[in-house]
Amino acid sequence: MTIDAHHHLWKYSAAEYGWISPEMSVIRRDFLPAELEPLMHHFGIEGTIAVQARQTLEETAWLLELAQKHALIRGVVGWVPFVEGDGVKRHLERFAANRKLRGMRHVIQDEADPRYILRADFNQGIRALRDFKLRYDILIFEKHLPAAIEFVDRHPNQVFILDHIAKPRIKDRVLKPWDTNIRELAKRQNVYCKLSGMVTEADPKRWTPAMLQPYIDVVLNAFGPKRLMYGSDWPVMLLAGDYVRWYGVVTDAIVKLSKPEQERIMGGTAAEAYGLA
Repeated sequence: MTIDAHHHLWKYSAAEYGWISPEMSVIRRDFLPAELEPLMHHFGIEGTIAVQARQTLEETAWLLELAQKHALIRGVVGWVPFVEGDGVKRHLERFAANRKLRGMRHVIQDEADPRYILRADFNQGIRALRDFKLRYDILIFEKHLPAAIEFVDRHPNQVFILDHIAKPRIKDRVLKPWDTNIRELAKRQNVYCKLSGMVTEADPKRWTPAMLQPYIDVVLNAFGPKRLMYGSDWPVMLLAGDYVRWYGVVTDAIVKLSKPEQERIMGGTAAEAYGLA
């Protein structure tokens, strides 16, 4: 099975998606399954993971409703207020009744506190995920990697999936200390990594595959095909190109690998990490 392990869906409104600035005009519109499905079929992609794009319980419920109606969406990564104490389990019980819920995420990268991921109340909420066999997607900038490593070490039995290779400073062509921290994080066998979200961290108008290759090489070496998975970050990636180009970058970058290793990155890792049937 070929899987796009990271995409978004939304009914756009400026009030609900304030992070989509006026400069992002190309994505200031609706993106729904009717547009997603033919795109995925064109590339032979048989399953997708829909990931939260705003931090509301309503959006999580909506994504799960869409997943129930559209077989292509094999899993949903939703959101709950992790710092709500005992309320976290109540929300998780509600959503986990739907088997399409495979994980949760919080937008750590937007928190003012650079060590938010280490808050005691947030970690208490994270501990509740294990009772529901849910994964946690880590969304951070590279500056958050040291705290993220400490965070992961607090939860050795929790499955984590790092989004967008921790958003290194590709535009500035800076590898360190991102590469050192990524290799350290990858030593934790309960952490997977998404090969996604890179083009929007590069220069959106001038990036080339050659600029991305050093970063791909680092995560491929650190996580290996068994813990690295393909994701598009559609439609956000449209800010820096189209699906054809990104898909080509990834498939070209891994063509040197064996067929089983390529298949692992393009679907097998996601199926394992998210527990897809």
